[in-house]
Amino acid sequence: MKLEAQAPPDRADLSEIEGTVDRIVFKNEENGYTVCSLAVTDGSEATLVGIMPFLAEGEGIKALGKWALHASFGRQFKVEYYEKQLPNGEAAMIKYLASGAVKGIGPVLAKRIVDRFGADAFDVLEHHPEWLADIEGITLKKAALLSERFKETFGIRSVMMFCREFFGPATAVKVYRRWGGGAVDVIRENPYALCEQINGVSFETADKIAEKLGTDKSSPYRVRAGVIYFLSYNAAQNGHTFVPADKLSPAVARFLSVEKEDVDNAVAALLAEGKLVSARFRKREAIYLKKYYEAEQYTAAKLDQLDRLCDGIPLHDADRFIRQLEAEFDITYASLQRKAISDSIRYGVMVLTGGPGTGKTTVIRAVITVFQRMGLHIALAAPTGRAAKRMSEATSHEAKTVHRLLETDFSNDNEPKFRRNENDTLEEDVIIVDEMSMVDTLLFASLLKAIKPGARLILIGDSDQLPPVGAGYVLNDILESDRFHSVRLKEIFRQAESSRIVRNAHAINNGEYPDLSIKDGDFFFLVREDERTIPTTVSDLIVSRLPKKYGEDIRRGIQVITPSHKGVAGTECLNALLQTALNPPAPNKREKKVRDVVFREGDKVMQTKNNYDIPWEREGKEGVGIFNGDIGRILSVNPKEETVTVDFEGRITVYDYSQLDEIEHAYAITIHKSQGSEYPVVILPIYSYSPRLLTRNLLYTAVTRAKDMAVLVGVPAIFGAMIANNRQEKRYTGLSYLLRSYLPEEE
Repeated sequence: MKLEAQAPPDRADLSEIEGTVDRIVFKNEENGYTVCSLAVTDGSEATLVGIMPFLAEGEGIKALGKWALHASFGRQFKVEYYEKQLPNGEAAMIKYLASGAVKGIGPVLAKRIVDRFGADAFDVLEHHPEWLADIEGITLKKAALLSERFKETFGIRSVMMFCREFFGPATAVKVYRRWGGGAVDVIRENPYALCEQINGVSFETADKIAEKLGTDKSSPYRVRAGVIYFLSYNAAQNGHTFVPADKLSPAVARFLSVEKEDVDNAVAALLAEGKLVSARFRKREAIYLKKYYEAEQYTAAKLDQLDRLCDGIPLHDADRFIRQLEAEFDITYASLQRKAISDSIRYGVMVLTGGPGTGKTTVIRAVITVFQRMGLHIALAAPTGRAAKRMSEATSHEAKTVHRLLETDFSNDNEPKFRRNENDTLEEDVIIVDEMSMVDTLLFASLLKAIKPGARLILIGDSDQLPPVGAGYVLNDILESDRFHSVRLKEIFRQAESSRIVRNAHAINNGEYPDLSIKDGDFFFLVREDERTIPTTVSDLIVSRLPKKYGEDIRRGIQVITPSHKGVAGTECLNALLQTALNPPAPNKREKKVRDVVFREGDKVMQTKNNYDIPWEREGKEGVGIFNGDIGRILSVNPKEETVTVDFEGRITVYDYSQLDEIEHAYAITIHKSQGSEYPVVILPIYSYSPRLLTRNLLYTAVTRAKDMAVLVGVPAIFGAMIANNRQEKRYTGLSYLLRSYLPEEE
């Protein structure tokens, strides 16, 4: 959540270049990315690339950056920071004005203005626009308009200069686009407007700016922003959609080091403005950020509507369909499976849950077949790419990520928007969503907006797994409300009974300690009472022991998942160790060091945030979007172009060095990051860490990520403690209460 303020780059590491912009080769009007030709003051020519907003031909600039050699375009100067300077000399002034930098002034008018006022032309444009009316073709009204446009053109300079100590030019562009030339005055009056209205500026950054400007710690601006930040932080980090009113003010007061009364006043003001919403559940007041309340309220109303409007079929018809399937496929469905199939085709909203091996996939296949015979169009979706791929393989029908199904688009601030919504709904008559335990409140509300009234919605997931990373507890809240038909499959079917992964997962979920004495099969526990030996055991398993027993090919399917980033067997320790063991440095392997981490050709890496507009190519086809949790391998590091090429399961993606903060090593990943994925072989370290993480559902989630083999390495006592620790993560959410309000009164 934290975003540090960015000072101007250290000049010791950068080169300086100064000159006049000769030609604009390329300009992205949205983010300010520019390629230009510079006439350098020493008489040479240079190509500059980087974030240089509102740059125009004829302008003088001084820039800091690094020289790089591009494979296609040759030597370029990559700009990291720059300052605009007024064009110097009448010829440069004419060229600047003639370039179209000031709308309304073309080549002819530019020459007339400079011929008339000479070196004072810019001063006249800025301070004495009425003098321009002496020139043929310029009225007093047009003179005022030209002056206004001229000042707008140079307004970015003051904003860039003011902001350079705190963040980079790309953010300064956003600031200028939001408030124009008055941006500096806005920030001086209320620096917290930055974190409230500019995407990418954190409360911490705004707080640092406020401190530098001398803003009082108890300023209403600061306290209001602190309340918004606190609610946002809790949603992002702890999964809450609201905070109880009696907890909010004391917590924010401690966080900001202000009086509780100051927070009470800020909350009251934000409620009056509609930025916060108050609701009451079981006589307890809940304070929401507006977007989360609206999402939960919409979700409850739309689910109720879908269930009521669905044109269901009679029970006898559903039974007839099921008997036909049993006869045709020579299968006998269990009683709960029959109920799940029947409820799915009879009702508008149906929820199917169950652990591994309980036959959820069998139900999905049957339901798809029935709907197809009914002439209904079906869409299959899952929250992650890996989950969608698994769903496709299991059902032999295409499944998409929820984001792809909704046709994700982005605003200028890189905020996700969906082309599919209540104004352009999905055509499909049935929407089936798998891995629902991972779907958060905002994404689910967006999905519901795109589902047309009368369509069926089937939600499938394992309610005993970890809750979503984002805010909300959607699957559990829907089940808890008891508002819709739901089936929980419990029986482990014969084909899954032989799997000790499946049997032990169910034992763990039931709070039972599995029998670890069995030394064959697909589930193993390697005891290491000394935790310090766990990392070397994990490494030895991957490097030699498993390949020696099962063949070298097994190594490609191994994924280490661990409870935390920290600790003796956390991702930080294991990734460093496994990189050395599996991909050591070599003369033929290029590498790039970032944040004390070395990315090397051949490294296994993972994308750590959703990036919806990063381009990729697969077998000649182009696309965009690499998502949080996607795992790939580094194909090449190009120091000349300052790029790293990564293969994400066939999607070839090129990262600029500046984007490498979006990836991290993935030899070992956290259990939370593994949600929705399945790996042939899972290695799970069991070591002492925070009791908050060492829980039954975390262990259950980890074990169920293994498809063919699970190898646990560690301390049996901690394994037992995790099974015994059935601590459920408490989340403040209102969806179940809102759904219950739609129950008929007689119930």
